Amino acid sequence: MTHEPGNWGIVAVSMRSPTARTQLEPQGGVFTSVTLGPDGWDPSIVGSIVQVILAPDDTGKTIDAMANPDVKIVSLTITEKGYCTSPATGSLDLAHPDIAHDLANPGNPRSAIGLIAAALDARRLAGRRSFTVLSCDNMPSNGALARASVIKFAAQHDKELANWIANETTFPSTMVDRITPATTQEDIEALAEITGYHDASCVFHEGFRQWVIEDNFVEGRPAWDKAGATFVSCVDAHETMKLRCLNGTHSTLAYLGYLAGYDTIAQTVADPHYAALCKQLWQQEIIPTLQPPDGVDLNAYCADLKTRYQNPAIRHRTWQIGMDGSQKLPQRLLGTIADSLDAGRVPYGLTLAVAGWMRYVGGVDEAGNAIDVRDPLAPALKQATDEASTIKGKVDALLAFDEIFPKALSGDTRFRNLLVQSYETLERSGAKAAVKRMVTS
Repeated sequence: MTHEPGNWGIVAVSMRSPTARTQLEPQGGVFTSVTLGPDGWDPSIVGSIVQVILAPDDTGKTIDAMANPDVKIVSLTITEKGYCTSPATGSLDLAHPDIAHDLANPGNPRSAIGLIAAALDARRLAGRRSFTVLSCDNMPSNGALARASVIKFAAQHDKELANWIANETTFPSTMVDRITPATTQEDIEALAEITGYHDASCVFHEGFRQWVIEDNFVEGRPAWDKAGATFVSCVDAHETMKLRCLNGTHSTLAYLGYLAGYDTIAQTVADPHYAALCKQLWQQEIIPTLQPPDGVDLNAYCADLKTRYQNPAIRHRTWQIGMDGSQKLPQRLLGTIADSLDAGRVPYGLTLAVAGWMRYVGGVDEAGNAIDVRDPLAPALKQATDEASTIKGKVDALLAFDEIFPKALSGDTRFRNLLVQSYETLERSGAKAAVKRMVTS
């Protein structure tokens, strides 16, 4: 099987917004990748995108593109919510509005799962080989989750299709790690001053990058290893390490930092108590739950994370990281909490982070200002919070969301009591004081 670096291109598909197409088409798919370092910006040109498609505009064109035998890999970066699963169970939610629509209209799907199933069916009926489905989203066992979702969806219509996908399609899991703040208009204008050209689709990111991929492809792949990717037989240990060490502390800093008035992660960890909280979480609550990947020193890995967080050039907003918390908490925080409790340890810091999320989704910050909560469950979460008159009531109301909290955890008295105490501390003293108390007591 060949792994050639130079004969591959990307057909980019936007699932919702026309912005990417509007920005990239006039530029021929070319965009600028800007490395943000403490000493300045390092821009480079990326020209691997050969076409941009807006799926809602022409579903048939999207399916035809994926069914084209020249396409060997369909990669996904659609965030947790794009998989239309129940976060508590990890299984495809057949009642999800997009999935229900696609089951009723299989020829005109609007979810990524529905599009993949339709394209694979077209391949099967045409007697063509399958493609590889490569999930690049921050979820444990993302390949296995994508596989289960696509097969479950297909089985609702055609058992033969589901069996063909199970036998002919591969779904490698991956772990991707690079901090990429949202691009602002100020960033675009500043880049234009440096380079002399306007690039509306420029992307800004840190210097660090890591891509770990299970080497299981239907029909070849690019030689990504020549550009630094790592190919392994199983990615589980790497992705769990990243989700818990990086994403877990990122979410912690996002909610507790936002409540304290900090706009970015770098500003948040500039507060010595928040930096100390990260160290405490890693050493006492997160690392003890992990099996280190081969050749990885977990303490050194976390020390590198701290350095990355402190990079002043990375304006990764706490508000941005706080989006879609109902989808992220199970993977980033709740699994670690459950493992700690099962081992007889008390996860004080991570429970404070969950309490911070509970205050955050209430929609009002410590100064009484409205929070723009971006979450699929935002209205229901706010209603549940508003209808409860006590802190215990608010905690219980939010724990009742079984699409977020597994019943084994929401029904754990230790966790519930600790959440109530943490929420009370946040309400009484504020996030800064709560974090200070956590690391100094």
